[in-house]
Amino acid sequence: MSDAAQPTAAEVRAAAEAVKTALDRHLAAVERRSGEEDPAVYDAFNELAAAAEAYDELLYDRYDEVTPFEIPGEDTLPPYTGPEEPSALSVLIRRDYAVAEPQRLMAQARRVEAADGEGPGVEASNTVHGALGLLFGEFEPDEIASRHKEFGLEEGDSTLWVTAADESADPGEWLEAPFEEADPERVVCRFDVSAVFDEELDDDIDDIDDADDDDGDEDDDGDLPELDEDLDTNLDTDSDTDTDEDEDDEDSAGEPARLEADR
Repeated sequence: MSDAAQPTAAEVRAAAEAVKTALDRHLAAVERRSGEEDPAVYDAFNELAAAAEAYDELLYDRYDEVTPFEIPGEDTLPPYTGPEEPSALSVLIRRDYAVAEPQRLMAQARRVEAADGEGPGVEASNTVHGALGLLFGEFEPDEIASRHKEFGLEEGDSTLWVTAADESADPGEWLEAPFEEADPERVVCRFDVSAVFDEELDDDIDDIDDADDDDGDEDDDGDLPELDEDLDTNLDTDSDTDTDEDEDDEDSAGEPARLEADR
């Protein structure tokens, strides 16, 4: 950042004062809260987080210093303020993709053109933009999600929100701005998919595998020799038993021979 764009010392000082004010408001809201999901506490928390983040950025830009505080992300939804018995619902879905293989994407679009009999004169499939329009116009979003690799796409994060409404919207009412009224406080439930969760799961599995390996090393050092000793003992016992049985068989075989001689 250039010197001209750097914040002034007064701006940094003002940001620090804003943090102090937000801290006092947050404490006051906590002291007066009416329950675990008091919206006043939630609002005060967000104000404090925003003030702290702004101060941290200005402090770094001006003095190349940081604060020891980590601003947590929003892992939970705000308190629900919608109707207790919703009479209508809206389902909002967002899925992110990266165009990993443009050539594969356009090849699939050309197959759609050929199947539809559009003919070689149509050039929509020769661009990524046109190919995306063809594929998403031909296939349902759920089918795109399940076959994204076939279309040269790489899956990113996705989320689904189920929001409550007081009444059903009139046909065509919200089509011009379909996501403008996505109110988090009216979300009945939501479902998120992210590679972040997979990484956390992989870390947990690695920890379990490491623990299993440690246990396995102890077994290798302690239990296997005992098994070898038991195996040797059993083999010795079996050998003795077999020898005794052989001797008994020889004795049994000798008695009929002697009887024949007596006759």
